Amino acid sequence: MLKKVLIANRGEIALRVLRACKELDIKTVAVHSVVDRDLKHVRLADESVCIGPNPSPQSYLNIPAIIAAMEITGADSVHPGYGFLAENADFAEQVENSGFTFIGPSADVIRKMGDKVAAIEAMIEAQVPTVPGSNGPLNDDPARNERLADEIGLPVIIKAAAGGGGRGMRVVHEKSELINSIAVTKAEAAAAFGDGTVYMEKFLQTPRHVEIQVLSDKHGNAIHLGDRDCSLQRRHQKVLEEAPAPFIDEEARAQVQKACTDACKKIGYAGAGTFEFLYENGKFYFIEMNTRVQVEHPVTEMVTGVDIVKEQLLIAAGLPLSYTQDQIEIKGHAFECRINAEDPVRFLPSPGKVDVFHAPGGLGVRVDSHLYSGYTVPPNYDSLIAKVICWGDTRAEALKRTERALGETVVQGIKTNIPLQVDLVTDPEFKKGGINIHYLEKKLGM
Repeated sequence: MLKKVLIANRGEIALRVLRACKELDIKTVAVHSVVDRDLKHVRLADESVCIGPNPSPQSYLNIPAIIAAMEITGADSVHPGYGFLAENADFAEQVENSGFTFIGPSADVIRKMGDKVAAIEAMIEAQVPTVPGSNGPLNDDPARNERLADEIGLPVIIKAAAGGGGRGMRVVHEKSELINSIAVTKAEAAAAFGDGTVYMEKFLQTPRHVEIQVLSDKHGNAIHLGDRDCSLQRRHQKVLEEAPAPFIDEEARAQVQKACTDACKKIGYAGAGTFEFLYENGKFYFIEMNTRVQVEHPVTEMVTGVDIVKEQLLIAAGLPLSYTQDQIEIKGHAFECRINAEDPVRFLPSPGKVDVFHAPGGLGVRVDSHLYSGYTVPPNYDSLIAKVICWGDTRAEALKRTERALGETVVQGIKTNIPLQVDLVTDPEFKKGGINIHYLEKKLGM
């Protein structure tokens, strides 16, 4: 079993990992930047180490400093959380080469799934449904690229192989735009990611974003924990998620869930992971795999009763999965509202001191947050400050409970997007279920 875990992250996910470690009697080390010395998990950890100034490259992205902190404190493993170094194959490789355990899949798997082209090729081989596309990188042959666009059918989307978070993408509606769009996307990808490789896919016009949560161990076992709908997005950033995804063709659901677990075994995956799909007209289309715990993992935990972070720790320790597929049962429905420190109208960050923080409670309500009264939200990092997660026997009950919980949530001293979340959970179209990924931006007039 793991003895001491260094948590290479901050905020609510760092606290989430610390809590799982405590329940497994694993010692914890919190690393932090100068401005983050008052984070809740830093106060609760068995040990803490300041790893640098506030800018991420000098602290949370500083691989030598993190490995040095592991050596100094005697940690035997590192949990990367999400963001920062969570999907950095070089980090995972250096951790392993230094004699420590990386809590996640191998560097080779992270590297393969982090390259969109390689990931799609692996999914095609594993018989996971993919979006019709070039099935490989585009070259500099204009005639070939135009033929591919004709075969796929306009509109198409040009994507950076190393892209993510909505960056490195360009939609092409007219054939006359194609060659220039490829050139511009290549240039942008090279500048942003250090890799100008791009590929082409069919652009689905009104899809939903549905993802499958998986767990896979080092003994060849893999299970899925159902699906989530993450279609409420703004600028490709998720705002509100739910589990299970409503109004999904059951035969298609069963097929894609099995394909995902089969793919885990085929690529040698070990840990928690998420297969992300676009879903349109009863069909799933793979877009990428996230080789880490997701921000929205709590909705899956609420409907399955499985502690995903604990499973990550156990898998990293070399233990087999705690569950078999037939033990997983989806019960009820859950929603997660991401609470950000931002102006709810202009969507600008709103850092500052939190004068009062009061979390909601009651049956079926969970709050994952590092906030406390008197804490100062710094301007240096992501604006996520809390997640309000609510469960109910039915989707309607879970939604009403979410509305009630948001009404109880008090954050004074800074602005938050709680008004937007209340608007969303009371929105008539969202209450019906099945909205597509463009719905929120159209609602906001973006």
